[in-house]
Amino acid sequence: MEISGVVDRIIFRNTDNGYTVLSLRREDGQGDITVCGTLPLASVGEQLRLEGTVKHHPKYGQQFLASFAETMAPSTLSAIEGYLSGGTIKGIGPAMARLIVNRFGMDTLRVMEREPERLLEISGIGKKKLTMISASFNENRSMREILLALAPYGVTVNQAYRMFKVYGDLALAKVQENPYQLIDDVDGIGFMTADAIAQRVAGFETNSAARLFAGIKYALQDARAEYGHTYLPQDKLVIKASGLLGVEQEMITDAVDAMIYEGTLVEQFVGEQRGIFLPFIARMETAIAQKLAELSAPPAANPLWDVNQYEMDLGLTLSASQREAVMAALDAGVMIITGGPGTGKTTIIRIITHALSGMGMTFALAAPTGRAAKRMTEATGADASTIHRLLEYNPQEGFVRNKDNPLVFDMVIVDEMSMVDVPLMHALLNALPRGTRLLLVGDADQLPPVGCGDVLRDCMDSGRLNVIRLTEIFRQATESRIITNAHRINQGLMPVLSQESSDFIYEEILPPERILQRVTELCRRECGRLGTSEPLMDVQVLSPMKKGMLGVENLNRVLQEALNPAALDKPEHVFGETMFRQGDKIMQIKNDYKVSWQKVDKKGVLQEGAGAFNGDLGTLYRVDNLNRVLYVLFDDGRLAEYDFTQSDELDLAYCISIHKSQGSEFPTVLLPLAGGPAMLLNRNLLYTAVTRAKRLVYCLGHRDTIARMVRTVQSRRRFTSLSVRLQEV
Repeated sequence: MEISGVVDRIIFRNTDNGYTVLSLRREDGQGDITVCGTLPLASVGEQLRLEGTVKHHPKYGQQFLASFAETMAPSTLSAIEGYLSGGTIKGIGPAMARLIVNRFGMDTLRVMEREPERLLEISGIGKKKLTMISASFNENRSMREILLALAPYGVTVNQAYRMFKVYGDLALAKVQENPYQLIDDVDGIGFMTADAIAQRVAGFETNSAARLFAGIKYALQDARAEYGHTYLPQDKLVIKASGLLGVEQEMITDAVDAMIYEGTLVEQFVGEQRGIFLPFIARMETAIAQKLAELSAPPAANPLWDVNQYEMDLGLTLSASQREAVMAALDAGVMIITGGPGTGKTTIIRIITHALSGMGMTFALAAPTGRAAKRMTEATGADASTIHRLLEYNPQEGFVRNKDNPLVFDMVIVDEMSMVDVPLMHALLNALPRGTRLLLVGDADQLPPVGCGDVLRDCMDSGRLNVIRLTEIFRQATESRIITNAHRINQGLMPVLSQESSDFIYEEILPPERILQRVTELCRRECGRLGTSEPLMDVQVLSPMKKGMLGVENLNRVLQEALNPAALDKPEHVFGETMFRQGDKIMQIKNDYKVSWQKVDKKGVLQEGAGAFNGDLGTLYRVDNLNRVLYVLFDDGRLAEYDFTQSDELDLAYCISIHKSQGSEFPTVLLPLAGGPAMLLNRNLLYTAVTRAKRLVYCLGHRDTIARMVRTVQSRRRFTSLSVRLQEV
């Protein structure tokens, strides 16, 4: 069956695979019909010729299932106006479309393609807006051609957008030349995608050098991204890559040797293991070790520190272990202070910053995340920043502060060190000149960083740096069941579980579906039990796993409908399996140093910058379907702008994984626990979850699950070389 007509409305679109539901105004006069199919670039006002079949949907009624679509040039003035105002072309809304069509009539599209400067004849279009309209019009036309050309290679709509942004009109040629080059050039294109494309490109054999090299590199990248390894032992790399590529292990071994010879891989021994590294990671771990050794030399001259006076000034009384930590930190080149909650780490930082100020010495306070930096400021009264901000990162230049433009402070203090990965530690140390004191503070019993490496533990395990462990829990902290339970968990003891009023509440609920229902009830109707009237911002649901009824993905879907249901005044944007709705709680799930943002500071001055980082939380402030832009208001006040093609950098955050919660602190943590994969149910994970809560932990689920997590000590360590490199320096 064949029908034709004008697109009246886009009802739904998945921007990843192009599946679209639209309303078509039929030209045969038989009214509107709902059309479903892969129509990624169909837009309001376009005239389509469609082939397909009519089906009756039990819920939505009659639908036309399109198997073929052809775009036809708009043949009437109203069709041209509808096309221009349909949201495809940035900068043109209904009013502007009417003005343009009134001026140029049936010649409108020719003018826009061949004489775009004539748009300046329209009131309201200046040179800046002309540039935007013309670029969008041409990009849309070129994009259509590229998308059609790439479709036979299995490229999705979103992937095609990304390729077009990088390669422009050369996208098809680049794909045909070497699909594996996409991995390095195009964000969001990994080995699996490139390999699937390559299977459709003539000339790429299963055992081709390009495929083997890309697969081996991907195996190392996957080990880094998924498991935090900075290298793999050669035997494990060969097994992993062989399984991935489906070729003999001997072929992988030969390819690894060839890559080492040409410098795309690096071989270094880690103890007795022959480790295979990506070159930049090997360089980073070696450089970190060398710089820490250089900085750890005691300062040439230390002033006389009067700790008794500092205590009096601040009205504090230090324990013997705290006093030892303060003196050691002030006198050492590099110092590590580690301890659990309530052991006085923040008090030590307060005393040290006060001492430095009193002696006229300069210092900087930093943490890996904005949330952690904010807590540092609140606790000490001194300004703290993220490490990225301290190093003045910008997307054009990278880290502005480096060895050629170093930071000039007498001491740099970094909190939440367990979160700092190898690349960030390397960037920080690269900006510290010889003679700078460095104090690293963190809880070594928390989970390792989301990124690669295990910097805090490696530094402690090396035996080459000064380390003080704080174990005494102070009286005020012992009054908090959150803190006492955290320490019980860390010692392998069951936490005290009770429904009585305290800051740690437990409800025994067995069926997972009932736990899910109870989470929703608490967040929607009983938020007073969670100690707040603002569950969206004050309550953070944490889960150890992504999948399953009580996994992150399902909890996000359920809580989104409970706390931010669909409404006419809430625009939506669909990406893959995720529905983004204006007002949603959102998390950045990967580092992007180029995302632009604006922020009004305390003095009312507008600041502009770039960068959003893995774990940043905020609200989906606005969904602009006309210009294909999402605006996210992060909780530190940054309003960031995302093109729809960057949607994979964001996720719903009504529930987040415990791993993603590192470095954050929430007024209330809601923790549903009812089984799951054995590898995810361990002591470190439970300890990290509990220590994220500031006022209340509300735990739901199975006592047996909690007991199993307490008993299970995570035995799998990351493959890292920093500890060995430190011992070798």
